[in-house]
Amino acid sequence: METLLMAAVGCLAAVVLALLVKIYLLHKAADEIAEAFAHRLSTDTNTLIDISSADRHMRKLAAAVNVQLRRLRAQRRRFLQGDRELKTSVTNISHDLRTPLTAIRGYLELLEAEETSEQVGRYLAILRGRAQELSRLTEELFAYSVILSGADGGPKEDISIGGMLEESIAAFYGILQERRITPRIRMPEEKVVRRLDASALSRVFANLLSNAVKYSDGDLDILLTQAGEITFTNTASGLNRLQVGRLFDRFYTVENARTSTGLGLSIARTLTEQMGGSLTARYEDGRLSLCVRLPEDAPMVT
Repeated sequence: METLLMAAVGCLAAVVLALLVKIYLLHKAADEIAEAFAHRLSTDTNTLIDISSADRHMRKLAAAVNVQLRRLRAQRRRFLQGDRELKTSVTNISHDLRTPLTAIRGYLELLEAEETSEQVGRYLAILRGRAQELSRLTEELFAYSVILSGADGGPKEDISIGGMLEESIAAFYGILQERRITPRIRMPEEKVVRRLDASALSRVFANLLSNAVKYSDGDLDILLTQAGEITFTNTASGLNRLQVGRLFDRFYTVENARTSTGLGLSIARTLTEQMGGSLTARYEDGRLSLCVRLPEDAPMVT
């Protein structure tokens, strides 16, 4: 009897050991699939997932993941190709528009030099204003395509964020006064210095100020912290959460901003990310906040 009991215990121990080994091998195979999948997504390779396990269920799982991985790669290639084509098209279109616009503005100057009636003069003034606006929008399109290509990276230098911010606000002083916006500015006493592209940072601030002019109900709070965060906050009753969630989308325009290409904030975010920072939006209680973060140890994105 005792012999049979010992045999039963031995068999049970062998079964438990076999199950533990099986579970270990299954865990190992699952980990191999997870690690391999993450690696394939982060690298540009056509290598598929292979596992050491001989278990047919795990190999079936690996095969199913490989099928989805092939589809994901195909979609990624189509996306990248479409994105390249879009950038090329934007560059070509904006470049092709420059020449006729230059000619139109030139002929308008010639017409304005001629003797014309008062009514014709008014028409010419309208045409000049529309031509200038179209020229500005075309230049914005061209600048955006250049920025996306990565060809607009200027030299890096130590920049006082507060000083650059003050210069940008001063440049917008006239426009802000026209909208009766008196910005309230808060900065730390100690200088906040970062090694950045001065031209890119100036453009980021200009686009954020331009956005405030478009959507502000008449107020603007600007806060700079020692950590390198710059927040532009204003009341924007004409916006809602859905619109704010799309402000950084390329070519998206809010209805009351018809003269815009919808690229201003997209350009600002792209430039900020190229400088190793981030740009986010928040909308609470009717107030829009745009926050630029420029951490001191942020790596430059090339």
